[in-house]
Amino acid sequence: MAARDDAVSYDRLHHFVASGSWDAEPLEAALLAEADARVGGDDAWLIIDDTALPKKGRSSVGVAPQYAGVLGKNANCQALVSVTLARREVPVMIGLRLFLPESWISDPIRLDRARVPKARRDYRTKPEIALDEIDRVRGGGVRFGCVLADAGYGLSAPFRQGLSERGLTWAVGILYKQKVYPADVAMIFPVAGRGRPPQRHIPDVKSVTAQAMLADAGWQKVSWRKGTKGRLEARFDAVRVRVADGPTQRIHDMGAQHLPGEEVWIIGEHRSTGERKYYLSNLPADTPIKQLAGAIKARWVCEQAHQELKEELGLDHFEGRSWQGLHRHCLMCMIALAFLQSQRLKQGRGGKKNRRTSSAAEPASRATGNSPNTRKAAANAMPALSENHRI
Repeated sequence: MAARDDAVSYDRLHHFVASGSWDAEPLEAALLAEADARVGGDDAWLIIDDTALPKKGRSSVGVAPQYAGVLGKNANCQALVSVTLARREVPVMIGLRLFLPESWISDPIRLDRARVPKARRDYRTKPEIALDEIDRVRGGGVRFGCVLADAGYGLSAPFRQGLSERGLTWAVGILYKQKVYPADVAMIFPVAGRGRPPQRHIPDVKSVTAQAMLADAGWQKVSWRKGTKGRLEARFDAVRVRVADGPTQRIHDMGAQHLPGEEVWIIGEHRSTGERKYYLSNLPADTPIKQLAGAIKARWVCEQAHQELKEELGLDHFEGRSWQGLHRHCLMCMIALAFLQSQRLKQGRGGKKNRRTSSAAEPASRATGNSPNTRKAAANAMPALSENHRI
Protein backbone atom coordinates (compact mmCIF):
# COMPACT_ATOMS: atom_id res chain seq x y z
CA MET A 1 0.00 0.00 0.00
CA ALA A 2 2.84 2.37 0.82
CA ALA A 3 4.44 1.58 -2.54
CA ARG A 4 1.22 2.55 -4.37
CA ASP A 5 0.78 5.89 -2.57
CA ASP A 6 3.83 8.09 -1.85
CA ALA A 7 1.75 10.23 0.53
CA VAL A 8 1.52 7.40 3.08
CA SER A 9 4.79 5.98 4.39
CA TYR A 10 5.40 2.38 5.41
CA ASP A 11 6.15 3.43 9.00
CA ARG A 12 2.87 5.34 9.29
CA LEU A 13 0.90 2.37 8.00
CA HIS A 14 2.72 0.03 10.34
CA HIS A 15 1.99 2.30 13.30
CA PHE A 16 -1.67 2.51 12.26
CA VAL A 17 -2.03 -1.28 12.23
CA ALA A 18 -0.02 -1.99 15.37
CA SER A 19 -0.91 0.93 17.64
CA GLY A 20 -3.69 2.98 16.10
CA SER A 21 -6.93 3.63 17.96
CA TRP A 22 -9.52 1.61 16.06
CA ASP A 23 -11.80 -1.33 16.73
CA ALA A 24 -11.05 -4.58 14.89
CA GLU A 25 -14.39 -6.27 15.66
CA PRO A 26 -16.40 -4.67 12.80
CA LEU A 27 -13.70 -5.78 10.34
CA GLU A 28 -13.73 -9.29 11.78
CA ALA A 29 -17.52 -9.39 11.34
CA ALA A 30 -17.18 -8.13 7.76
CA LEU A 31 -14.59 -10.84 7.02
CA LEU A 32 -16.93 -13.55 8.32
CA ALA A 33 -19.82 -12.22 6.24
CA GLU A 34 -17.68 -12.03 3.08
CA ALA A 35 -16.27 -15.53 3.59
CA ASP A 36 -19.73 -16.99 4.13
CA ALA A 37 -21.05 -15.25 1.02
CA ARG A 38 -18.19 -16.62 -1.09
CA VAL A 39 -17.68 -20.18 0.14
CA GLY A 40 -20.07 -20.77 3.06
CA GLY A 41 -22.92 -23.27 3.03
CA ASP A 42 -23.96 -26.74 4.12
CA ASP A 43 -21.34 -28.20 1.79
CA ALA A 44 -18.45 -26.13 3.20
CA TRP A 45 -15.70 -27.34 5.52
CA LEU A 46 -14.45 -25.58 8.64
CA ILE A 47 -10.81 -26.59 9.00
CA ILE A 48 -8.92 -26.27 12.29
CA ASP A 49 -5.13 -26.25 12.16
CA ASP A 50 -2.22 -24.19 13.38
CA THR A 51 0.66 -22.40 11.75
CA ALA A 52 3.97 -21.14 13.11
CA LEU A 53 5.77 -17.86 12.53
CA PRO A 54 9.53 -18.30 13.14
CA LYS A 55 10.76 -15.44 15.29
CA LYS A 56 14.05 -14.56 16.97
CA GLY A 57 14.38 -13.00 20.41
CA ARG A 58 12.00 -13.41 23.34
CA SER A 59 10.02 -10.14 23.50
CA SER A 60 7.53 -10.66 20.68
CA VAL A 61 4.22 -11.83 22.12
CA GLY A 62 3.96 -15.61 22.47
CA VAL A 63 7.39 -16.40 21.04
CA ALA A 64 8.96 -19.51 22.59
CA PRO A 65 10.71 -22.73 21.58
CA GLN A 66 7.89 -24.90 20.21
CA TYR A 67 7.11 -27.06 17.20
CA ALA A 68 7.11 -25.18 13.90
CA GLY A 69 5.52 -27.17 11.10
CA VAL A 70 7.03 -24.89 8.45
CA LEU A 71 10.50 -25.94 9.69
CA GLY A 72 9.60 -29.50 10.68
CA LYS A 73 11.21 -29.18 14.11
CA ASN A 74 11.12 -27.28 17.41
CA ALA A 75 12.21 -23.69 16.98
CA ASN A 76 11.71 -20.22 18.40
CA CYS A 77 8.36 -19.15 16.95
CA GLN A 78 4.83 -17.87 17.50
CA ALA A 79 2.06 -20.46 17.13
CA LEU A 80 -1.33 -19.43 15.75
CA VAL A 81 -4.51 -21.52 15.80
CA SER A 82 -6.05 -21.13 12.34
CA VAL A 83 -9.66 -21.46 11.19
CA THR A 84 -10.31 -21.85 7.47
CA LEU A 85 -13.65 -21.93 5.67
CA ALA A 86 -13.41 -23.85 2.41
CA ARG A 87 -15.62 -25.16 -0.35
CA ARG A 88 -14.24 -27.36 -3.07
CA GLU A 89 -10.64 -26.15 -3.51
CA VAL A 90 -11.21 -22.56 -2.40
CA PRO A 91 -10.03 -21.73 1.16
CA VAL A 92 -10.71 -18.46 2.98
CA MET A 93 -8.95 -17.95 6.31
CA ILE A 94 -11.33 -16.47 8.89
CA GLY A 95 -9.50 -16.88 12.18
CA LEU A 96 -5.94 -16.66 13.53
CA ARG A 97 -5.51 -16.66 17.31
CA LEU A 98 -2.20 -16.73 19.16
CA PHE A 99 -1.38 -19.62 21.48
CA LEU A 100 0.42 -18.49 24.64
CA PRO A 101 2.79 -21.14 26.09
CA GLU A 102 2.97 -21.63 29.86
CA SER A 103 6.32 -19.82 29.92
CA TRP A 104 4.40 -16.67 28.94
CA ILE A 105 1.37 -17.22 31.15
CA SER A 106 3.63 -17.52 34.21
CA ASP A 107 5.50 -14.27 33.45
CA PRO A 108 3.28 -11.21 34.18
CA ILE A 109 6.05 -8.77 33.25
CA ARG A 110 6.31 -10.14 29.71
CA LEU A 111 2.53 -10.17 29.40
CA ASP A 112 2.40 -6.50 30.44
CA ARG A 113 5.13 -5.49 27.99
CA ALA A 114 3.35 -7.27 25.13
CA ARG A 115 0.03 -5.68 26.22
CA VAL A 116 -1.78 -9.01 26.40
CA PRO A 117 -5.42 -8.36 27.43
CA LYS A 118 -6.37 -9.48 30.93
CA ALA A 119 -9.01 -11.81 29.48
CA ARG A 120 -6.32 -13.68 27.51
CA ARG A 121 -3.90 -14.36 30.36
CA ASP A 122 -5.29 -17.70 31.50
CA TYR A 123 -3.61 -20.72 29.97
CA ARG A 124 -5.66 -22.27 27.18
CA THR A 125 -4.72 -25.26 25.06
CA LYS A 126 -4.93 -25.08 21.28
CA PRO A 127 -8.09 -27.26 21.24
CA GLU A 128 -9.71 -24.90 23.76
CA ILE A 129 -8.79 -21.89 21.59
CA ALA A 130 -10.20 -23.73 18.57
CA LEU A 131 -13.56 -24.36 20.26
CA ASP A 132 -13.78 -20.67 21.20
CA GLU A 133 -13.06 -19.73 17.59
CA ILE A 134 -15.73 -22.13 16.33
CA ASP A 135 -18.24 -20.48 18.64
CA ARG A 136 -17.17 -17.07 17.38
CA VAL A 137 -17.55 -17.88 13.68
CA ARG A 138 -20.88 -19.63 14.25
CA GLY A 139 -22.05 -16.56 16.16
CA GLY A 140 -21.00 -14.49 13.14
CA GLY A 141 -23.37 -16.44 10.88
CA VAL A 142 -20.80 -18.58 9.06
CA ARG A 143 -22.33 -21.75 7.59
CA PHE A 144 -20.47 -25.05 7.20
CA GLY A 145 -21.24 -28.73 7.16
CA CYS A 146 -18.31 -30.47 8.84
CA VAL A 147 -15.33 -29.59 11.06
CA LEU A 148 -11.95 -31.06 10.08
CA ALA A 149 -8.74 -31.18 12.14
CA ASP A 150 -5.45 -33.05 12.31
CA ALA A 151 -4.24 -35.33 15.10
CA GLY A 152 -2.96 -32.38 17.12
CA TYR A 153 -6.62 -31.59 17.83
CA GLY A 154 -8.21 -34.99 17.20
CA LEU A 155 -6.28 -36.54 20.10
CA SER A 156 -8.09 -34.22 22.51
CA ALA A 157 -11.20 -35.96 23.87
CA PRO A 158 -12.60 -32.64 25.21
CA PHE A 159 -12.24 -31.18 21.70
CA ARG A 160 -14.12 -34.05 20.03
CA GLN A 161 -16.74 -34.08 22.75
CA GLY A 162 -17.09 -30.28 22.53
CA LEU A 163 -17.83 -30.56 18.80
CA SER A 164 -20.45 -33.27 19.38
CA GLU A 165 -22.05 -31.30 22.23
CA ARG A 166 -22.45 -28.40 19.77
CA GLY A 167 -24.25 -30.72 17.35
CA LEU A 168 -21.45 -30.51 14.79
CA THR A 169 -20.26 -33.15 12.34
CA TRP A 170 -16.50 -33.74 12.45
CA ALA A 171 -13.61 -35.79 11.07
CA VAL A 172 -10.24 -35.64 12.85
CA GLY A 173 -6.87 -37.35 12.78
CA ILE A 174 -5.64 -39.56 15.64
CA LEU A 175 -2.52 -41.56 16.50
CA TYR A 176 -2.31 -45.32 16.00
CA LYS A 177 -2.42 -45.87 19.77
CA GLN A 178 -5.82 -44.25 20.35
CA LYS A 179 -7.93 -46.80 22.27
CA VAL A 180 -11.35 -47.87 20.95
CA TYR A 181 -13.99 -50.52 21.69
CA PRO A 182 -16.06 -52.52 19.19
CA ALA A 183 -19.34 -50.79 18.38
CA ASP A 184 -21.31 -53.63 19.99
CA VAL A 185 -19.48 -53.43 23.34
CA ALA A 186 -21.84 -54.09 26.26
CA MET A 187 -21.69 -52.84 29.84
CA ILE A 188 -21.98 -55.66 32.38
CA PHE A 189 -21.59 -56.23 36.12
CA PRO A 190 -18.35 -58.15 36.79
CA VAL A 191 -18.62 -61.45 38.61
CA ALA A 192 -17.49 -60.98 42.20
CA GLY A 193 -15.43 -63.80 43.67
CA ARG A 194 -15.97 -62.68 47.23
CA GLY A 195 -16.61 -59.60 49.28
CA ARG A 196 -19.00 -56.82 48.37
CA PRO A 197 -20.79 -57.19 45.02
CA PRO A 198 -19.64 -54.72 42.34
CA GLN A 199 -21.59 -51.47 42.10
CA ARG A 200 -20.52 -50.31 38.62
CA HIS A 201 -20.75 -51.69 35.12
CA ILE A 202 -17.64 -52.46 33.09
CA PRO A 203 -17.19 -53.21 29.36
CA ASP A 204 -17.48 -56.89 28.40
CA VAL A 205 -14.36 -56.57 26.20
CA LYS A 206 -11.06 -54.74 26.50
CA SER A 207 -10.29 -51.63 24.49
CA VAL A 208 -7.64 -51.94 21.77
CA THR A 209 -5.56 -49.48 19.78
CA ALA A 210 -6.74 -48.06 16.47
CA GLN A 211 -3.92 -49.97 14.80
CA ALA A 212 -5.08 -53.28 16.31
CA MET A 213 -8.73 -52.61 15.46
CA LEU A 214 -7.82 -52.27 11.78
CA ALA A 215 -5.07 -54.91 11.76
CA ASP A 216 -7.19 -57.25 9.64
CA ALA A 217 -8.73 -54.48 7.55
CA GLY A 218 -10.04 -55.23 4.10
CA TRP A 219 -8.26 -52.32 2.45
CA GLN A 220 -9.91 -51.01 -0.69
CA LYS A 221 -8.59 -48.48 -3.17
CA VAL A 222 -10.46 -45.17 -3.05
CA SER A 223 -9.97 -42.09 -5.23
CA TRP A 224 -11.14 -38.84 -3.65
CA ARG A 225 -10.43 -36.36 -6.47
CA LYS A 226 -8.45 -35.69 -9.63
CA GLY A 227 -5.15 -33.87 -9.17
CA THR A 228 -2.79 -32.23 -11.64
CA LYS A 229 -1.00 -35.56 -12.16
CA GLY A 230 -4.06 -37.81 -12.27
CA ARG A 231 -6.41 -39.36 -9.76
CA LEU A 232 -5.47 -39.04 -6.10
CA GLU A 233 -6.02 -42.39 -4.42
CA ALA A 234 -5.01 -44.60 -1.53
CA ARG A 235 -6.35 -47.68 0.26
CA PHE A 236 -8.89 -47.16 3.03
CA ASP A 237 -10.98 -49.12 5.47
CA ALA A 238 -13.54 -47.95 8.03
CA VAL A 239 -15.21 -49.65 11.01
CA ARG A 240 -17.81 -48.44 13.48
CA VAL A 241 -16.41 -48.28 17.03
CA ARG A 242 -16.92 -46.56 20.35
CA VAL A 243 -14.08 -44.31 21.44
CA ALA A 244 -12.42 -45.07 24.76
CA ASP A 245 -12.83 -41.53 26.07
CA GLY A 246 -15.60 -41.91 28.63
CA PRO A 247 -15.15 -41.59 32.40
CA THR A 248 -12.26 -43.55 33.92
CA GLN A 249 -12.95 -46.63 36.05
CA ARG A 250 -10.89 -49.45 37.48
CA ILE A 251 -11.38 -52.63 35.43
CA HIS A 252 -10.12 -55.87 36.98
CA ASP A 253 -6.34 -55.75 37.33
CA MET A 254 -5.81 -53.19 34.53
CA GLY A 255 -6.24 -50.15 36.75
CA ALA A 256 -8.17 -47.07 35.67
CA GLN A 257 -9.45 -47.37 32.09
CA HIS A 258 -11.61 -45.09 29.95
CA LEU A 259 -15.12 -46.42 29.44
CA PRO A 260 -16.80 -46.47 25.99
CA GLY A 261 -17.85 -43.09 24.68
CA GLU A 262 -19.53 -41.94 21.46
CA GLU A 263 -20.05 -44.34 18.56
CA VAL A 264 -18.05 -43.14 15.56
CA TRP A 265 -16.15 -44.28 12.51
CA ILE A 266 -12.51 -45.28 12.81
CA ILE A 267 -10.89 -44.87 9.40
CA GLY A 268 -7.54 -46.21 8.29
CA GLU A 269 -5.52 -44.95 5.34
CA HIS A 270 -2.80 -47.12 3.79
CA ARG A 271 -0.66 -44.93 1.57
CA SER A 272 1.45 -46.07 -1.37
CA THR A 273 4.58 -45.34 0.69
CA GLY A 274 3.52 -47.96 3.24
CA GLU A 275 2.63 -45.33 5.83
CA ARG A 276 -0.65 -45.78 7.69
CA LYS A 277 -2.79 -43.00 9.14
CA TYR A 278 -5.85 -43.18 11.37
CA TYR A 279 -8.91 -40.94 11.80
CA LEU A 280 -12.18 -40.68 13.72
CA SER A 281 -15.44 -39.22 12.42
CA ASN A 282 -19.00 -38.94 13.70
CA LEU A 283 -20.44 -38.93 10.18
CA PRO A 284 -23.57 -41.15 10.00
CA ALA A 285 -23.26 -44.94 10.04
CA ASP A 286 -24.46 -45.20 6.42
CA THR A 287 -21.80 -42.85 5.01
CA PRO A 288 -19.97 -44.43 2.02
CA ILE A 289 -16.23 -44.88 2.44
CA LYS A 290 -15.56 -42.56 -0.50
CA GLN A 291 -17.24 -39.70 1.36
CA LEU A 292 -15.29 -40.56 4.51
CA ALA A 293 -12.05 -40.42 2.53
CA GLY A 294 -13.13 -37.18 0.85
CA ALA A 295 -13.79 -35.53 4.21
CA ILE A 296 -10.40 -36.58 5.56
CA LYS A 297 -8.51 -35.33 2.52
CA ALA A 298 -10.40 -32.03 2.25
CA ARG A 299 -8.41 -30.77 5.25
CA TRP A 300 -5.26 -30.23 3.21
CA VAL A 301 -6.66 -27.18 1.42
CA CYS A 302 -5.89 -25.09 4.51
CA GLU A 303 -2.16 -25.59 3.84
CA GLN A 304 -2.66 -23.70 0.59
CA ALA A 305 -4.09 -20.75 2.54
CA HIS A 306 -1.19 -20.84 5.02
CA GLN A 307 1.32 -20.86 2.19
CA GLU A 308 -0.24 -17.95 0.33
CA LEU A 309 -0.66 -15.87 3.49
CA LYS A 310 3.07 -16.20 4.14
CA GLU A 311 4.55 -16.16 0.66
CA GLU A 312 2.29 -13.56 -0.98
CA LEU A 313 0.67 -11.54 1.80
CA GLY A 314 3.40 -11.19 4.43
CA LEU A 315 1.77 -12.99 7.36
CA ASP A 316 5.20 -13.82 8.82
CA HIS A 317 6.65 -10.33 8.24
CA PHE A 318 5.10 -8.49 11.18
CA GLU A 319 7.67 -6.28 12.88
CA GLY A 320 5.81 -5.45 16.10
CA ARG A 321 5.75 -7.20 19.45
CA SER A 322 2.29 -6.58 20.92
CA TRP A 323 -0.76 -8.85 21.13
CA GLN A 324 -3.01 -6.28 19.49
CA GLY A 325 -0.55 -5.49 16.73
CA LEU A 326 -0.03 -9.15 15.79
CA HIS A 327 -3.76 -9.92 15.65
CA ARG A 328 -4.50 -6.78 13.63
CA HIS A 329 -1.74 -7.73 11.20
CA CYS A 330 -3.25 -11.23 10.90
CA LEU A 331 -6.66 -9.67 10.25
CA MET A 332 -5.28 -7.47 7.46
CA CYS A 333 -3.65 -10.52 5.84
CA MET A 334 -6.87 -12.55 6.04
CA ILE A 335 -8.89 -9.71 4.52
CA ALA A 336 -6.36 -9.48 1.67
CA LEU A 337 -6.65 -13.24 1.07
CA ALA A 338 -10.45 -13.03 1.06
CA PHE A 339 -10.23 -10.28 -1.57
CA LEU A 340 -7.90 -12.36 -3.75
CA GLN A 341 -10.18 -15.37 -3.49
CA SER A 342 -13.18 -13.27 -4.50
CA GLN A 343 -11.26 -12.13 -7.60
CA ARG A 344 -10.37 -15.71 -8.46
CA LEU A 345 -13.95 -16.84 -8.08
CA LYS A 346 -15.12 -14.03 -10.38
CA GLN A 347 -12.52 -15.01 -12.97
CA GLY A 348 -13.52 -18.67 -12.65
CA ARG A 349 -17.17 -17.86 -13.30
CA GLY A 350 -16.36 -15.52 -16.15
CA GLY A 351 -13.91 -17.77 -18.00
CA LYS A 352 -14.21 -21.19 -19.55
CA LYS A 353 -16.08 -23.73 -17.49
CA ASN A 354 -13.85 -26.14 -15.64
CA ARG A 355 -15.30 -29.60 -16.13
CA ARG A 356 -13.29 -31.22 -13.37
CA THR A 357 -15.21 -32.50 -10.39
CA SER A 358 -13.82 -32.59 -6.89
CA SER A 359 -14.75 -35.59 -4.78
CA ALA A 360 -12.63 -34.22 -1.94
CA ALA A 361 -15.30 -31.63 -1.37
CA GLU A 362 -18.19 -34.08 -1.33
CA PRO A 363 -20.75 -32.15 0.69
CA ALA A 364 -21.02 -33.22 4.30
CA SER A 365 -24.67 -32.28 4.03
CA ARG A 366 -25.24 -35.14 1.59
CA ALA A 367 -23.81 -37.57 4.10
CA THR A 368 -25.99 -36.18 6.87
CA GLY A 369 -29.13 -35.88 4.77
CA ASN A 370 -29.29 -32.07 4.81
CA SER A 371 -30.35 -30.24 1.67
CA PRO A 372 -27.35 -28.79 -0.26
CA ASN A 373 -26.88 -25.07 -0.60
CA THR A 374 -28.49 -23.76 -3.75
CA ARG A 375 -26.00 -21.02 -4.56
CA LYS A 376 -23.56 -21.53 -7.40
CA ALA A 377 -20.64 -23.78 -6.43
CA ALA A 378 -17.21 -22.22 -6.12
CA ALA A 379 -14.81 -22.83 -8.97
CA ASN A 380 -12.67 -25.97 -8.55
CA ALA A 381 -9.50 -24.35 -9.83
CA MET A 382 -8.13 -21.02 -8.64
CA PRO A 383 -6.82 -19.16 -11.70
CA ALA A 384 -3.79 -16.97 -11.32
CA LEU A 385 -4.47 -13.32 -10.63
CA SER A 386 -3.69 -10.64 -13.13
CA GLU A 387 -0.99 -8.09 -12.28
CA ASN A 388 -3.71 -5.55 -11.40
CA HIS A 389 -4.82 -7.72 -8.53
CA ARG A 390 -1.43 -8.63 -7.10
CA ILE A 391 -0.25 -7.10 -3.87
